[in-house]
Parts: sequence; structure tokens; C-alpha cells
Amino acid sequence: MPIPSQQLPPRPLLRDDVLSRLREAIVDGTLAPDEQLRDSEIAAWLGVSRTPVREALLELARAGLVRATPGRSTVVAPLDSSSVRDAQAVVAAMHALVVRDAVARLTAEDLAAMRSANAAFADAQRRGDVDAALEADERFHAIAVDAGGNAAARAVLAQYEPVLRRAERLRFASVEGAESIARHDRLIELCEAGDADGAARLAEQTWQTLTLETTPRPTDEGITP
Repeated sequence: MPIPSQQLPPRPLLRDDVLSRLREAIVDGTLAPDEQLRDSEIAAWLGVSRTPVREALLELARAGLVRATPGRSTVVAPLDSSSVRDAQAVVAAMHALVVRDAVARLTAEDLAAMRSANAAFADAQRRGDVDAALEADERFHAIAVDAGGNAAARAVLAQYEPVLRRAERLRFASVEGAESIARHDRLIELCEAGDADGAARLAEQTWQTLTLETTPRPTDEGITP
């Protein structure tokens, strides 16, 4: 039968939806490091067949979020300095590229959205809400990525940025997370001034500061938990 002419509302491919759900579960800690991943159990959890689950696990393995041993089990990859360092180099370079291209395209509304996202980020930091901080930080950086319009860079970031998001959960729960607020403010200033090279350098440096070594946020009594 001919393909209907009526266009249906866009929806993600089932494979991509499964990939997104699994990636999110790994980043937020629902699936813990070294936890065994059985495709039959995941398929039952998500209500899908095993085929898209297997495809998603292969993609996650390429990104370094899953560790698959031929003939043996597939587990959530532990978060180690080597995987963070490898992803960091790629992600930092991609953000420098997209920010350099985005500066000339950012509108007043985009800059206002960046300020709003950073305000939400700062508020989440003050409240110690790591999930809200991560969401606001992701929203902040996505504005430049969208404005840059580089589909290839966006695809690379989608693959490797989640590795760093896992590490960011440690940073945003520490005192180092507060330093990101000032870097965000400075990046907005450079973008507003039209300094593409300066903004690109700062964007790259921002992602290069990420480390697994963090200083825990002090409690009200001044004693670290």
C-alpha cells in the first residue's frame, strides 16, 4: 500500500528511546557501577523487545558507560579517571567549536535563557539539589549547542557528555560546583560582547576543569559528611 500522505507527529525511534532511558538511569545512579545488565530484565522493565535493548547496550558500550565482556556479563562501567579524561577531551573540544559558531547567532532571548538557567543552577547549588543543578547546567550549555546548529557536534556530545554528567554529580555535590556559576556568568558576558574566541576558550576550559577529585560540601556545623 502507498505511504499515507498525512504526516504523523514526530516521535523518537524505539531504539533511541531505550538508549535515552538507559543512559539516564546510569547517569543518575539508578543503575549503579558494576551492576549486571541483563537484556531480558531491561526489556521487561521498559516494556520493549530485547532487540532495541541490545542495540542500546552496544551504543552505551561505545560511549564507555557500559562494559561488555564477550561470552560473559554486561555491567555498568565504573566511573574512573581514564574514561572521564578521554570523554573530557572530546566534549571540551566540541563545546569550544559550537560556542565559537554560536556567538554570532545567539539572540537576546537566548542570552536571557542562559541567565535564567544559570540562576536556576545557582539556586539549586544553594539548596544542595544535585538533580536540579545538573538539569539547569545541561539547559545552560544546550542553548549554545542549539544556536551553533552543528549536527555532527551535537551527535558527538550526545554520545560522550553523559560520561561527564556522572562525574558532575560528584562536583555539583561539592564546593567546586559553586565555581561553575561564575564561569557561566563570564561565558554569557563574552557571548554578549561578541568575543567568539574568548567564549570558545572559556567553554573549553569549563569542561576541562572537571575532575573526580572533589571537596565535599561542608555541613551547617562546618564538618564534612
